[in-house]
Amino acid sequence: MTTSATNAESGHVDIAADRVAKIYAQAIIEAGEAAGCRPEVIAELATLARDVLPKVPEAATVFASPKVTPEEKDRIIDRVAGGRMKPTTTNALHVLARHGRLGMLGAVVDAAERLADERDGRQQAVFTTAIPLDSAEQARIVADTEKALSATLKPRFVVDPAVIGGLVVRVGDTIYDQSVATGLARLGGRLQQRNIHAIQTGEYSWHT
Repeated sequence: MTTSATNAESGHVDIAADRVAKIYAQAIIEAGEAAGCRPEVIAELATLARDVLPKVPEAATVFASPKVTPEEKDRIIDRVAGGRMKPTTTNALHVLARHGRLGMLGAVVDAAERLADERDGRQQAVFTTAIPLDSAEQARIVADTEKALSATLKPRFVVDPAVIGGLVVRVGDTIYDQSVATGLARLGGRLQQRNIHAIQTGEYSWHT
């Protein structure tokens, strides 16, 4: 059984912003490939968006503010990135600043990572489970899903105790429940039994 991620999350997904992010991500991917540094560019942008800016909220506010001129943002970018990042990375930041899109850097990075994975034959997959899984169980669930979908996946695991049935898999814009494969159904059943056990006993750690 599948459902559209957009429909499932219609209250949380800004479709217009997502499309804009993809446009800039595509340009960044192609520029990075032309310069032979696509992985480095994406990694540098990701570090800035996820590690640096969250620790410096003032800078993040300036990046997103329409009241700060593109010229001022350019000067900030040169101070932050000049000599520390690939020229392609710095250029990408300048382009975003000039078009008033620097505030959506995180969304652009997300889109760039998805596009890069697609070009490399991988699909990003988010596995949401009701309880934490050890590395062996994670490997099994990824293998089962890749076999069921005939796809190579780049997995990320998230824990959400509210997940009904123990397991939800999102690949791209599609959400799969346990009916996607018998292996997933079996794993979902085991996770459900663990939930019941935890509720009954108060024991929250398990081992396979």
